[in-house]
Amino acid sequence: MINSLKRSIPSLKSVFTVAVAAFAFSQAAIVNAAPATAEVNTTGLAVTDDTVTVGILHSITGTMAISETGSTQAEKLAIKQINESGGVLGRQIKYIQEDGASDWPTFAEKSRKLLVKDKVAAVMGCWTSASRKAALPVFEQYNGMLFYPTFYEGLEQSPNVVYTGQEATQQIIASIDWVVKTKGVKTFYLLGSDYIWPRTSMKIARKHIAKLGLKVVGEEYYPLGHTQFNSVINKVKLKKPDVIFAAVVGGSNVAFYKQVKAAGIDWRKEKPLMLTISVTEDEVLGIGGENLVGAYSSMKYFQSLTNGNNETFVKAFKEMWGEDSVIGDVTQAAYLGPWIWKYAVEKAGSFDIDKLKLALPGIELTTAPEGYVKVHPNHHLWSKARIGLAREDGQFDVVFESEGLIEPDPFPKGYQ
Repeated sequence: MINSLKRSIPSLKSVFTVAVAAFAFSQAAIVNAAPATAEVNTTGLAVTDDTVTVGILHSITGTMAISETGSTQAEKLAIKQINESGGVLGRQIKYIQEDGASDWPTFAEKSRKLLVKDKVAAVMGCWTSASRKAALPVFEQYNGMLFYPTFYEGLEQSPNVVYTGQEATQQIIASIDWVVKTKGVKTFYLLGSDYIWPRTSMKIARKHIAKLGLKVVGEEYYPLGHTQFNSVINKVKLKKPDVIFAAVVGGSNVAFYKQVKAAGIDWRKEKPLMLTISVTEDEVLGIGGENLVGAYSSMKYFQSLTNGNNETFVKAFKEMWGEDSVIGDVTQAAYLGPWIWKYAVEKAGSFDIDKLKLALPGIELTTAPEGYVKVHPNHHLWSKARIGLAREDGQFDVVFESEGLIEPDPFPKGYQ
């Protein structure tokens, strides 16, 4: 009888185990409970009780696809990782992807569609300054938020844009100072694609070169997609500049660097040096490392960076997109966008754009692949400047890194 009674009464240990499990479950439910949609979305954005929708807008087709594909991949990786870590305010991120098709009016059209029809909570997108300039009035008119990942010319600041790439003082001016100080160059040949970013960048470069008492001996621009560079290569041979300062973008890079090598110019020789502000590992896939070896590139990020953050990032990127995939500067900057948005939304406790604007300044990423970054009140990032020397395998050896973070200054005095 006593043994029978013992069997019918749960042991104190089992009762305790069940109680602990029940308590843990209830606490998890409290922690993971998402705030009510009515509290975090007062402006009709695409937010439900368990999802939030954002937009991805890059060129998947056309001449810029060679540069922009990596941005799309990085943003999708960040979204995947954020979802796996619990999402944003308890909601999983969904995305709508649109193709800007390397056409600036298309970027404006797709931006309007994402903001007005789809009512996305944010857009990760654009690459060229022309695409950003086309889309900017749309974001300001409909009060959307764009996370823009590309190094650019500066001279812009909008409460509706977060600029996760470098501006002129962090790239153009810093790189010219480096090449003058370390290589003793005195003459420059400026070369770019023919649209707003290269032209404005070269205007800033020209002013800085003049301030240093040095000389520009040539300046040329070619349409996007241009593939015949023999004429300018001959001009470079005639002018004999110490350095070519280049901002050629997209598919034109492939033709340019292959034709330079065919013309007998070797970047590994002292003159002319090649210093580009537009070639990352993404473009080298098309150019071929053998055609770029010996050239210098000014970026804030290179895949070869040796820090724990970057090693984790590179591993995750290759696991998602394949061992042959590469990661360039803009790809890394694009990866930062969804994370900065997540932390700003959580700081604001809301997806509302006006609350997001107030929350963005001061947002920090200690896990950024490039290292620590912080959002400035002007919506640009504190970042380091770096110079990479191109290797034959398509990677870069970092030969210069600024001592500390460079404060973003999109309107540098004397360069406007």
